[in-house]
Amino acid sequence: MEHMKETMENVKGKGKRGLLRLIFGRTTFFLLFTALQITALIWLYLWLDERYKAYGYSAFILISGFLAVWILNEKQNASFKMAWLVPVLLFPVFGTFFYVFVQLQLETKIVARRIANIRERTKGYLAQNQVVYEKLEKKNKRTASLCRYLSDYCQFPVYNKTNLKYYPIGELFFKDLLEELKGARRFIFLEYFIIQPGVMWDSILAILEAKAREGVEVRILYDGMNSFSNLPHDYPKHLEEKKIHCRIFNPIRPAVSTSQNNRDHRKILVVDGHTAYTGGVNLADEYINRRVRFGHWKDNAIRLKGEAVRSFTVMFLQMWEVCSREQNDDYSAYLELGDYFYPPELNMEGFVVPFSDSPMDGEPVGHQLYLDIIYQARKYVYIMTPYLVLDDDMLTALSFAAKRGVDTLIIMPHIPDKKYAFMLAHSYYPELIEAGVRIYEYLPGFVHSKTFVSDDDRAVVGSINLDFRSQYLNFECGVFACKNPVIRDIRADFDDTLRECVRMTMDSYWSLPFIQRFCGRALRLIAPLM
Repeated sequence: MEHMKETMENVKGKGKRGLLRLIFGRTTFFLLFTALQITALIWLYLWLDERYKAYGYSAFILISGFLAVWILNEKQNASFKMAWLVPVLLFPVFGTFFYVFVQLQLETKIVARRIANIRERTKGYLAQNQVVYEKLEKKNKRTASLCRYLSDYCQFPVYNKTNLKYYPIGELFFKDLLEELKGARRFIFLEYFIIQPGVMWDSILAILEAKAREGVEVRILYDGMNSFSNLPHDYPKHLEEKKIHCRIFNPIRPAVSTSQNNRDHRKILVVDGHTAYTGGVNLADEYINRRVRFGHWKDNAIRLKGEAVRSFTVMFLQMWEVCSREQNDDYSAYLELGDYFYPPELNMEGFVVPFSDSPMDGEPVGHQLYLDIIYQARKYVYIMTPYLVLDDDMLTALSFAAKRGVDTLIIMPHIPDKKYAFMLAHSYYPELIEAGVRIYEYLPGFVHSKTFVSDDDRAVVGSINLDFRSQYLNFECGVFACKNPVIRDIRADFDDTLRECVRMTMDSYWSLPFIQRFCGRALRLIAPLM
């Protein structure tokens, strides 16, 4: 009886502590502080609205007209201009207030300046080898001109002497990755959008802990959204105790700021400077189908072994500097291979350009690369993407490719992860189908691959979705391959996947519920801001 009484008191004590943690915890503070800021912004807006009523319509029309001219002359995508012009012109007070609030975000400008400084200081590590460029130019001048853009304007050189291995499903990537991690001798770098405890991450973490004990340098970088949904906020401290260095990109803070909209969506893993992985796969169980969320999860990844790994090593170190604010003037220690030799059986033919994309440099690398592939296609261009949110440039390019006889094909999920994004994607189906674009949906579940392949000659595998968020708002990365044997494997994956897809037609679109079609069309008004 006394034991039961003691147990009950312990339960009550734990309950009180749990309640106190809930009341005074981080999440409650976050929500409260954010609510106070939103309240202050609403009050300021209402105060401005009162001035609007007091001083007349003409003054605010003049201000909104001035802003409209300013927006039209800004250097940005036309879809973003339209998304701003609608609220500024239709709702002068609210639109003006919101636009000024966004433009005055100092945090974004500070981060952009820091990134620019780091890239300028370290650009020497990504200098273009002119001999390699001239070899590509002799084989294909059109592709060489694209690579000149990537090198001159984006600091991403083209390499040869690199082997690519394609994984059409997350399970195959996971199996190979574990073996590669076990062989690490000097360092392991990981940068991922999502890390979530489970079979996949726990297996990887066990190896990382063992390697750290052996003296291998292990660094982990993940997006701040994880701290809000997948990992404890003090997870970096937990990893540091295991001798694993950890940084968080753009932690979620209790502040109403547009900088929270720029997420690190990249997937980069580098082992000893000789091997790198990227693609669509994050480090969570649904990506290897150990957890079922939206049917079968169709994803992919790609492995690099060879000279092109250098770019991924530098990309990671640059982002590490952004997050740690620790200047590192010497990357060379991580770029030398020491006594490592690539297996002689590896096929090193073809050309490779690893690249990343920043929303803060005014250069939409992924968007331009995708457009170039579509416009240069002669026989076919095949695309896998989980989301389809197109600006006018991309919609025109896809339609024009189909109209000039290029076999233009898009594979989408049949089971969506976000219903609003799926409705928005469907709104583009009629225009594309009428132009001759073939659209398929993957019947077993969700497609998360972000892949382009064209003419058995060019391909891109990476983290970049066919939507505004990936192409303009997030930090992204990928691999562009040209004249490379891996392109056959990527094309084969499309052929295999199509056997499990259903083709969408105009009848398919008109069979959707009216409310779903209407909502999809309405969402296009704010598509660039989603």
